[in-house]
Amino acid sequence: MTDVRASAPTETGARHGAWPAFAGCLIAVFMQMIDVTIVNTALPSITADLRASSSAQLLVVTGYSLAFACTLLPAARLGAMFGRRTLFLWSMVAFTAASVWCGMSESATELIAARVAQGIAGGGMAAQTIAILTASFPRAKHPLVFAVYGGTAGFAGMLGPILGGALITANIAGTGWHAIFLINVPLGALAFVLAWRWLHLGRAAEPGRLDLTGAALSTVSLFALLSALADVQEHGWRLGTAAVIVAALALGAGFLVQQYRSSQAPLVRLTLFDDRGFAIGSILVTTFFGVFTAFVFAISITLQDIVGFSPLRTGIAMTPFALGAGVGAVLSPWLVARWGARALAVGIAWFGCCVAIGAGYLWFTDGTVDLRIALFPIFVSGIGVGVFGVQLQPMMLAGLSQQRMDDASGLLPTIEQVGNGLGLALLSAVFFRAHTLGGAIGMFAAVAVLALAMGALTLALPSNERS
Repeated sequence: MTDVRASAPTETGARHGAWPAFAGCLIAVFMQMIDVTIVNTALPSITADLRASSSAQLLVVTGYSLAFACTLLPAARLGAMFGRRTLFLWSMVAFTAASVWCGMSESATELIAARVAQGIAGGGMAAQTIAILTASFPRAKHPLVFAVYGGTAGFAGMLGPILGGALITANIAGTGWHAIFLINVPLGALAFVLAWRWLHLGRAAEPGRLDLTGAALSTVSLFALLSALADVQEHGWRLGTAAVIVAALALGAGFLVQQYRSSQAPLVRLTLFDDRGFAIGSILVTTFFGVFTAFVFAISITLQDIVGFSPLRTGIAMTPFALGAGVGAVLSPWLVARWGARALAVGIAWFGCCVAIGAGYLWFTDGTVDLRIALFPIFVSGIGVGVFGVQLQPMMLAGLSQQRMDDASGLLPTIEQVGNGLGLALLSAVFFRAHTLGGAIGMFAAVAVLALAMGALTLALPSNERS
């Protein structure tokens, strides 16, 4: 798969073929994100069929995310060295093949191995995406491009439980849970064709070499941190787990020191955080992905384990949230152009208020949910998430040059993955491990408080509203 060097886009229009190539990237993002959440709904069926132990169940879910997160930083540098197109195409092939392996797995151990392979390939694709998007489109189009990109990622994450429940209920040709992985085959083929034909992005002008020491430190520290947080989610706080987290943080600090002192091209350029928008945005991204992941997890568990909904009915209940987020994503470029960071602040604060009302509703009804009453509030809460989530990234990247955006291509999704792990582990362990109504109400209350705090911090972002 040879790489073709491409000129930068002009300020008046995207590079030729950018939109079809972007479509290929969007399909890749869709597959990466949907495979994070689609397993949650299918896990009971997988457990029954493969006789998976509780630890195996956890690894089916976390194996993908761990491998994905640990791959991002090295894969971003490899993309700069060998070409974004080359890494994207090979990763797409590997992801599709790993999805087939997942769908054909006959034991829990085999499925875990396939999920790890799928996560590595997914990280290889994700590490190239931001660099591809920012290089293919002029800066004036970045708000629109990132709105579509963020909306696709968010919609896929929310669609996962819905689609998983529908596929398992439909049981097409007797495939059962296997279908949740096999649907990636036609999607992967289409994405590959689009990228092969239209994606023409060459190697970086000065790619540097792969920092093997930094890659090892980042991989070990991320793996230790995220796996320990996953253990907290499953078993609560234990002395051994706490020790692993402390060791992971120490390794992470050592990694940052090594990156600061590195004379080679570092995996993480710490000068990125000199930009106020990127520094504040990193905090917001970490918190948002933690809050959002915990919220989706809480909704799925609450409706199925506490309220008693079926997987299909749970999917129906969450559909308005996904639709609302889509509406928010469409409105967000115009709202941000008009009111800047204030639009994002209102969006996430609106979501927090809606979640607080939802917690109060659960307490008042003692866990009884009437969908006729709940569907519209669920829809309007999604609008706030859509407004905030899809424009946060372009706002935090707005002050960076193209070279520095390339440097952020692997770092930004890594920050997102750390947020995912922190959100599930900390909020779930503190409020939700017992799967009780009180735990669910506490979880939603915590999400609401964090969302309101994010709204306040968002006001510190550099703003570009029109007068």
